[in-house]
Amino acid sequence: MAQTANQNTVDNGLKNELMKKGIVIASLNDLYNWGRRSSIWPMQFGLACCAIEMIATACARYDIARFGAELFRPSPRQADMMIVSGTVTKKMAPQVVRLYNQMAEPKYVITMGACSIAGGPFIDGYNVLKGIDRYIPVDVHLPGCPPRPEALLYGLMELQKKIDSQEIETTEWYQKGMKREYPVPDFGPHGLIPKFNPEVWNPRQNDHRKERYGGPILIGKKTKAPDLEAVAAAPKPAAPAAPNPPNA
Repeated sequence: MAQTANQNTVDNGLKNELMKKGIVIASLNDLYNWGRRSSIWPMQFGLACCAIEMIATACARYDIARFGAELFRPSPRQADMMIVSGTVTKKMAPQVVRLYNQMAEPKYVITMGACSIAGGPFIDGYNVLKGIDRYIPVDVHLPGCPPRPEALLYGLMELQKKIDSQEIETTEWYQKGMKREYPVPDFGPHGLIPKFNPEVWNPRQNDHRKERYGGPILIGKKTKAPDLEAVAAAPKPAAPAAPNPPNA
């Protein structure tokens, strides 16, 4: 995740000398971003097995409270960060987008686990979304199945670096005419409508999975259901006769 750190115009040597005397020089951006990155409130919800790792991060062994992010809020109105922890099914995707729209600005998203990033081991399943970033913007991706609590803490520190790089004058949530409410997908005859949000995601031009695995990957609805009754009524092949024992 590329970002540019805020640069202070005060000489570092002068700052160090003043700090020895108890004088701290900081810009308004430094104080503002320090307060925001040190008090990130995640939303309290989990989707699948990655949520267990997220819960372990909040326990005493890893103690996410060291980063000021231990206050999991049950309401999206009070949350700053959404941790999409686990498999996002097509039935759950509209609810995730709706919760994101209800969060107050500024808001951030961390996708935790291969399932929420690209479908994971269920990528060819008809009921699993191939990544939540098709509908909402994602700030940090944490690969793994599942990623350990240390990985979530690392992702939180990367998000803190991104917050440190932001400036009050140029942040998008202070600009006029900003639109951060995305359309909630609805169920259609062949999946979600729309299939993705073009504001945050566009489909690939080339299928890299086909190049890696060789043959074509069939994804879609079957044209005909198997006839299970005919399979059950089919006569079973006769068992081969046992050979006669040799004469004693």
